[in-house]
Amino acid sequence: MIKKLLGLVLMAVLLAPLASHYASAAAPEEPKGTFQINGAGATFPFPLIDKWRVEYNSLYPGVTLNYQSIGSGGGVSQHTQKTVDFGATDAPLSSTESAAAPGTLHIPETIGSITISYNIPEIPQKGLNLTGPIIADIYMGKITKWNDKKIQNINEDLNLPNKDILVVRRSDGSGTTFGFTDYLSTVSKSWNVNIGKAKSVPWPVGVGSPGNEGVAGVIRNTPYSIGYVELAYALQSKMTYAFVQNADETAFIEPSRETVRSAAAQASKNLPAADGDWSKVSIVNQAGENSYPISSFSYLLVYKNLENIPSMDKEKAKALVHLIDWMITDGQEYAPSLEYVPLPDDVRVIGEKGLSLLKFEGTSLYSYESSGAKPSGSASQTTYSIPDWIKNNAKWWSEDKIGDNDFVSGIQYMIKEKIMKIPETKKGTSTSNQIPSWIKNNAGWWSDGTISDDDFVRGLQYLITQGIMTV
Repeated sequence: MIKKLLGLVLMAVLLAPLASHYASAAAPEEPKGTFQINGAGATFPFPLIDKWRVEYNSLYPGVTLNYQSIGSGGGVSQHTQKTVDFGATDAPLSSTESAAAPGTLHIPETIGSITISYNIPEIPQKGLNLTGPIIADIYMGKITKWNDKKIQNINEDLNLPNKDILVVRRSDGSGTTFGFTDYLSTVSKSWNVNIGKAKSVPWPVGVGSPGNEGVAGVIRNTPYSIGYVELAYALQSKMTYAFVQNADETAFIEPSRETVRSAAAQASKNLPAADGDWSKVSIVNQAGENSYPISSFSYLLVYKNLENIPSMDKEKAKALVHLIDWMITDGQEYAPSLEYVPLPDDVRVIGEKGLSLLKFEGTSLYSYESSGAKPSGSASQTTYSIPDWIKNNAKWWSEDKIGDNDFVSGIQYMIKEKIMKIPETKKGTSTSNQIPSWIKNNAGWWSDGTISDDDFVRGLQYLITQGIMTV
């Protein structure tokens, strides 16, 4: 019986890929024909978008995604000029930019963090402590040595070298720069008054390089340098990075999926609709003991009336909508492995509702209600309970400590014995117990809090409706 109980642990790995799209049960019409979807913009989400390109094409070979990682400034410019099917930016459109591109929707695509990466040969490990004001002073040229007393005082266990700090920053218009300078403007009055926040700013000091790739390359190859780099690039490049003091000033926080999720959870409570004003949206320096302070949403920019894009026709518009829907639902399963945070449910719903506003020559291309949105009081709102101890074991399967054989029987036992409650769900007819092999990659999502309990229950419902499990 214990083995059957532990079979329930396997369910944790199923939650994100299955549950996220179960919440939008019927996806938009699948693409019919051969299309190339062109996008351009932010380098921040490029590793994830490139993963989406490969995975989506394997599912829908007729659709090729061509994304140019040119920076958020370039993405906004090409979106405004209507030379791409969608733009991408880590900085929401300003009021001026929105006026130049009327009818633009902001569709959040992912959440990430900006690291303060450094190259100090005498300190090859990550974990140098830095505060917001210290980072601002470094970028204003007020702190120029690594062994400055302000840095040394919060790193008493490190013997910092008497070496000049080489400041590295972006040379292109960048959403990463916007997120970084948004943070500096929040934590430093001097920075806010004299420099401000934007995709490009008048840097007081430093050398520039284009893209996250460029900044990362300079830091890796230049001793005693410091720069701001998106977390995925920092990890892929095996860079060292600082722990940054939280907004509560109670701890120095390492950038990670968990700490970024904590910040996003604080910020996602009062977001506008996709066609609303996003110009003031920010998730930097959010309260919370475990909130990493330099975090950011990343957005897709799409026009409501797709016929306004010269390269668009109705069938291609349908393919674009299907692609974006896949990105913000099923595509979120690929985020954690690249150190991005999957969209919380309430943020994903903003995107789905936004897609329902898209039209081609007056014809809607997506219906949020028909996609499975549940009204208040529906089955998805039914009370359920999940034993707390299950989360402690959710990673067992991913570590091959539990086999696949008892997966379905373990779930069935828990439901039958009322150890777990799920809403009434229409049962499928299949008797297959097969679990997709790729799910194992996501085993820890629910246990570390990336996936909600609601998604856990929807995952169970999905198994039942697909006939993978009967109760």
